[in-house]
Amino acid sequence: MRVDINCDMGESFGRWELGADADVLPYVTSANIACGAHAGDAAVMRRTLRLAAQHGVACGAHPGFADLAGFGRREIPVSGSEARDLVLWQLGAVEAIARSEGVRLRHVKAHGALYNMAVRNPSLAEAVAGAVAEFDRTLVFFGLAGSGMLEAGRRAGLKVAAEGFADRSYEPDGSLTPRGIAGSVIHDVEEVVARAVRMVRESRVIARSGETVPLTIDTLCVHGDTPGAASLAKALREGLGAAGVEVAAAGSEPS
Repeated sequence: MRVDINCDMGESFGRWELGADADVLPYVTSANIACGAHAGDAAVMRRTLRLAAQHGVACGAHPGFADLAGFGRREIPVSGSEARDLVLWQLGAVEAIARSEGVRLRHVKAHGALYNMAVRNPSLAEAVAGAVAEFDRTLVFFGLAGSGMLEAGRRAGLKVAAEGFADRSYEPDGSLTPRGIAGSVIHDVEEVVARAVRMVRESRVIARSGETVPLTIDTLCVHGDTPGAASLAKALREGLGAAGVEVAAAGSEPS
């Protein structure tokens, strides 16, 4: 039994610092690196790629809406062709810097509102997955467990990884509780670890309503900008190990 732990990283910009990337990296196996649209810039991308490679962490692209002020969490209406170009532009940016560092990109995970909209909108999911496939069919496509994003990825010819969120509340339909609702982000470390172990070992999660929701996952997300992110990531890694779960990057060969 194995699972990936992924974390959104490289979300600083210029002199503005966000996230505890260096402290979190020892405990995760995949880093989703912002591509300069919702966050990040060329220097931050390079620094994050280099640091992740030093820790042996798989590097991936984390494209989102071009909305620095809203951190990519504001929904922006886009056509399929606009979404395709938005994703391709960002993949090209991070790939160029990764190549100069001798780092190979392993996966793609959409960010924020782009991710959530793709969960609900099959056409948008097809556009995002299609852009990834046009760019590089060897990349693993991350999508919300149980959502149409995964089917869109498979139809595009991509390997997919079903994602669960250890520190987020769920709704009965398997969607994430909107961030505007109290309790949508879970901060209690013991609760986060218990939920993660249940997701991996029992393929289920307890929704905000108290209902049990079936959920099969390949990768678990922790958020690097959450206060205490490093402590949470450490506890999660240790808790999964204690439960007999191997932690390894999505798409990697079993040990």
